[in-house]
Amino acid sequence: MIRVLLTLALGLTLAAPARAAVEIQEVTSPGGITAWLVEERAIPFTALEIRFSGGGSLDREGKRGAVNLMTATIEEGAGDLDAQGFAAARDGLAASFRFNANRDAISVSSRFLSENRDEAVALLRSALTEPRFDQSAIDRVRAQVLSNIRSDEGDLNALAARNFRALAFENHPYGSSIDGTLASVAELTRDDIVTAFGDTIARDRVFVGVAGDISAEELGPLLDDLLGGLPATGAPLPDPAEVQLTGGVSIVDQDTPQSVAMFGHEGIDRHDPEFFPAFLANEIFGGSGRQSRLSYEVRETRGLTYGIGAYLATYDLANLVIGQVASSNDRMAEAIEVTRAEWAKIADAGVTEAELAEAKTYLTGSYPLRFGSNAGIARILVGMQQDDLSTDYVNTRNNKVNAVTLEEIRAVVKRLYRPEALRFVVVGRPEGLENVN
Repeated sequence: MIRVLLTLALGLTLAAPARAAVEIQEVTSPGGITAWLVEERAIPFTALEIRFSGGGSLDREGKRGAVNLMTATIEEGAGDLDAQGFAAARDGLAASFRFNANRDAISVSSRFLSENRDEAVALLRSALTEPRFDQSAIDRVRAQVLSNIRSDEGDLNALAARNFRALAFENHPYGSSIDGTLASVAELTRDDIVTAFGDTIARDRVFVGVAGDISAEELGPLLDDLLGGLPATGAPLPDPAEVQLTGGVSIVDQDTPQSVAMFGHEGIDRHDPEFFPAFLANEIFGGSGRQSRLSYEVRETRGLTYGIGAYLATYDLANLVIGQVASSNDRMAEAIEVTRAEWAKIADAGVTEAELAEAKTYLTGSYPLRFGSNAGIARILVGMQQDDLSTDYVNTRNNKVNAVTLEEIRAVVKRLYRPEALRFVVVGRPEGLENVN
């Protein structure tokens, strides 16, 4: 019955109309832990999102994949509960916990009913403060990770991403996959996993977003109960990554009938004064939510691909303008030629008034839809904190979009899009293409 109630709560939350305005409360616990809260009492359900900055970038030298393996093993038993016991306790509470690692953070997503809040938080606390890391669990999860790595060896998209990262960031942690390699993951010990846990799960890098059936007065003590027992500090964060890309083409030979290409160069920082004009420009040029220039010219007009796009990648330690396209081997060269031409065209001429108006309509109209669920709101709250945005950003963001002028876009595209710096990494056997450095 509890599971049915949680499913119903999720469905109602997702079906609820998007909020016209979001009231964010900044809550500081008695112990000094800060969280952002959107209180919604209509449904007895709460979503809690926690992120620890650093993520896979904190792998120690020679231990690539340790943070990822550790994160995947946290839920495999805690305190007195082994993996099966922990799963049974979680399911018995109709709670949901999800642990994930990426290059910049470890995320912990939790959802629970109000009637089980205390028990769910206690169980989550045990995972964050008393993970068992049983050898049997490590070996089982390690086998899954190794299977994923082997699978990626034949995946064109994964190969393109891996080779593009290596060119872009070389020896920086961004230059390799957080999954690690077959060799590095196979050699990880339990001590490596425990070390990775200590390096990453700490109060000095935690961000918390909460949405749902809980008040600020209730949330404060909960934060101390859940996170107060964590170590005060973790390992130092890596230095910023210097983008090493130069213009040209790199081909990774793979015997397949089609090729996949990743392309891009250095981008723009999230806090750059020209970020919003750059954001609008990229939506027009390569965005996925509407008909972009790249999609029209490469897909619609010439039929060279089923999909192409570009986006602004604003990582914690580096920024890129990056895109991807797939095409048959005999047409990839043309797809690259058209993409490069469009890159130069927007840099030279900017965008039109009609394109800007259409992009503004789409971006401002779609933004409120992100706030249709408590879980989605909690994730947004954490992301805003990580990006060092203010609590009123959600209610002023559309004004920032609408304020962008044609002249501002024309100014920023000249430095954002640099065709001479555009690097393509192509996986496959594309005809008529060769390595150009």
